[in-house]
Amino acid sequence: MLTCSKDHRETCRAAAGGSLLLFIISTFVLSCRACSNGNCQFLDSCSTPTDCGPGLYCGNCPASGKTEPTCTRGQAIQPTSFIPGLPFNKYSWLVTHNSFSIVDAPPLPGVQRMTFYNQEDSVSNQLRNGVRGLMLDMYDFEDDVWLCHSMRGQCYNFTAFEPAINTLKEVEAFLSENPSEIVTIIIEDYVHTPKALTRLFTNAGLLEYWFPVSKMPKKGEDWPTITDMVAENHRLLVFTSDASKEADEGIAYQWKYILENEPGDPGFVQGSCSNRKESQPLNSRSASLFLQNYFPTFPVESESCKENSATLIGMVGTCYKAAGNVMPNFVAINFYMRSDGGGVFDALDRMNGLTLCGCSTVTACQVGAPKGSCKETAATNRTPTARTGSSFSGYVQLSSSTSPNHFLNLLILNLFCLSLMAFLSL
Repeated sequence: MLTCSKDHRETCRAAAGGSLLLFIISTFVLSCRACSNGNCQFLDSCSTPTDCGPGLYCGNCPASGKTEPTCTRGQAIQPTSFIPGLPFNKYSWLVTHNSFSIVDAPPLPGVQRMTFYNQEDSVSNQLRNGVRGLMLDMYDFEDDVWLCHSMRGQCYNFTAFEPAINTLKEVEAFLSENPSEIVTIIIEDYVHTPKALTRLFTNAGLLEYWFPVSKMPKKGEDWPTITDMVAENHRLLVFTSDASKEADEGIAYQWKYILENEPGDPGFVQGSCSNRKESQPLNSRSASLFLQNYFPTFPVESESCKENSATLIGMVGTCYKAAGNVMPNFVAINFYMRSDGGGVFDALDRMNGLTLCGCSTVTACQVGAPKGSCKETAATNRTPTARTGSSFSGYVQLSSSTSPNHFLNLLILNLFCLSLMAFLSL
């Protein structure tokens, strides 16, 4: 605070006026330098969904101590846009675990849904943001096939989401609008009605994209090239956990073609990556696709941004070594948009870069160049390029509705529900 004698009052007034002017100018300059209206780049501070550029989200990560929202990656770069035409199994793709189990998805009328959630946006948005694999739990329910996040092989009205055909029609619309893209569906299969899945995929209009089981490699050989799959319109790969469906309905039995580590908490232990019991050992060469599960048994939305960051990169390395230096073709995670920066999108860039061209990121790959010949890329520029083909943006700052207490309450409800069903089954 300025103190002025009577003799120096004019001098003090001038000094005070100059300080105020300097403050106003500084504030104006800082406000001019602040980004907004889609101009914010990777890790710039943001305050609204429209601040961040294409392919970026305005989000925070309190679990990592980052409470102020910044622009984080929310969109994958398709590796085929840098190195095209290789066999399908030479690439790594983003998969969403329980793709249908979406926060705020409306429950059945008059029913309070009691289950866990794994994603935050629609399947259509997931596909637009670069997701190329969907994990769907399918059940017999209400004389139809439904998507359900349930237990003990039975769908209940409080664990049901929607008829499976609704989601499959979203897949059909995406494939129709994007004639060079390939989507994989992995079904946790509790459907016992004969031919129900055949009718489901037929009615969804997906048979025209179907990759036939007869053309799938049976002994660990390479898959057809992306170029050939697109040319023949074999752009939908469907796998089921029910072995009988391969002979009965022509749907590939998952563990005949895919190696897979343990899902849930066992697949979340740093430094450990072992195969799930249904799968061949990860270093087996009997199958040429490798799925890495990376999600906890009980999903907690507020923790996922931390889980999907540095620890994810570490686990990819662990599973790569466990598979005999083979990179996972699929990485399945919860809340795929959440991270403290680059998240699963950076991880996939690294994975594809190392596999396809021996570079630290796929954006450094050069078509026709020798492996290890990498072009320079700006280390700070992690904004997806126009090659993603999408301009979707969003806001994923945590709110009170997605706090840890919300998930604690949900866990209590699920435990109560399980206890009740166990009692009723006695």
